[in-house]
Amino acid sequence: MKPVLVVDDDPQMRAALKQAINKLGFDAVIAENGQDGLSRMSSTPFAMVITDMKMPRMDGLTFLKEIRKRVGNLPVLCISGFATVENAVEAMKEGACDYLMKPFDFDSLRAKINAIMEKFTQETTGKEIVTANPKMERILQIAGDIATSDTTVLVYGESGTGKELIARYIHKKSTRKDKPFVAVNCAAIPDNLMESELFGHEKGAFTGASDKKLGKFELAHEGTILLDEIGEMSLPLQAKLLRVLQEREIDRVGGRKTIPIDTRVIATTNRDLYKESHAGNFREDLYYRLSVFPIHIMPLRERHEDIVILSDYFLKKYSKLLAKNINGFTTGAREFLEKRTWRGNIRELENVIHRAVLLCRAELIGADDFMLDSDTNESYDAPSAKGIKEMERDLILKTLKEVDGNKTKAAKILGVTVRTIRNKLNEYGKSFPDS
Repeated sequence: MKPVLVVDDDPQMRAALKQAINKLGFDAVIAENGQDGLSRMSSTPFAMVITDMKMPRMDGLTFLKEIRKRVGNLPVLCISGFATVENAVEAMKEGACDYLMKPFDFDSLRAKINAIMEKFTQETTGKEIVTANPKMERILQIAGDIATSDTTVLVYGESGTGKELIARYIHKKSTRKDKPFVAVNCAAIPDNLMESELFGHEKGAFTGASDKKLGKFELAHEGTILLDEIGEMSLPLQAKLLRVLQEREIDRVGGRKTIPIDTRVIATTNRDLYKESHAGNFREDLYYRLSVFPIHIMPLRERHEDIVILSDYFLKKYSKLLAKNINGFTTGAREFLEKRTWRGNIRELENVIHRAVLLCRAELIGADDFMLDSDTNESYDAPSAKGIKEMERDLILKTLKEVDGNKTKAAKILGVTVRTIRNKLNEYGKSFPDS
């Protein structure tokens, strides 16, 4: 595993960061300033860089620019005790993955590092749009056509269909492609923290707000913000978001002045927001504000030709990642893949191929490599006299049992949000301890 480079002129901070990174399971290499860091990078490949912003000889921003010139796409976390809106936005423009203000605790650092590592791993192992479906190819053409405008886009479809990939595709085709792309998972952030996450807060705005925090809209200035699973956002916050979209300005929590923003907004959802708005679960005015240009992503079961090429794509990806020499699928394995209904869409297909590559001991993946136990396939595809609700209940409870009650893992496997899992458990009168 590649080490993490820590660059800070404060010896105590370097020692504390090294100890924290070692605790997370990474080796750490320390440097006193940007020039020292560049020297170490010339002889050692690193997994990521954590750098202070205010340092002698070479400051963090200059160091960041040099990293981009010499290494390119290396994840960088910037830290500073002298944070301002301007230097945070400038760091994001220059390619920093995130920004952390001193003082911070271990949990905050761990969360930032884990998020950066996971995102970078996904991007470097081939997060691209793979399709042979004529309708999907048309969608990509349309997405490319509208990318050059600042039109707000709503990408909707079932979980696991690749909505975020479409959003990133639009950003990469736009004139904002060299500016930040900031994704916010509206389903993963508690309601009481979402306003601060989106719009930021001033020091002392509430209990625990020991420092000023920049919101995601400010960090995405001149770039694109992705509001992922926007349908999970609470109604009071929807009202505040509507005002931001209308006025193109934000109010930090506890702030006394408005802050203009220049940010392109893309939202995704797995819900029918039109129906949700008529049911009173989503603001109708916000729905129309978001869906200036709606894009529907079809489920995998309606893109049969993509099952084959996506299976080959994921096979190559995980064979390389796991250092296995697997050359394809047996006829039986192909039939298994093509007959499956793929309720979890591309995410489910990727998970199945990943597990098969792990299990396979031959040069070709066989049908047996997909069948982890006698119930797995039946729970998804076998004919049943049960009603849909009962099948859904059995599937959720079975998945939770298989992952020892871990709701996050279960949600990922099933292609739903953690909140959906919790709501379903309340509906069933069942409980699993959080893990």
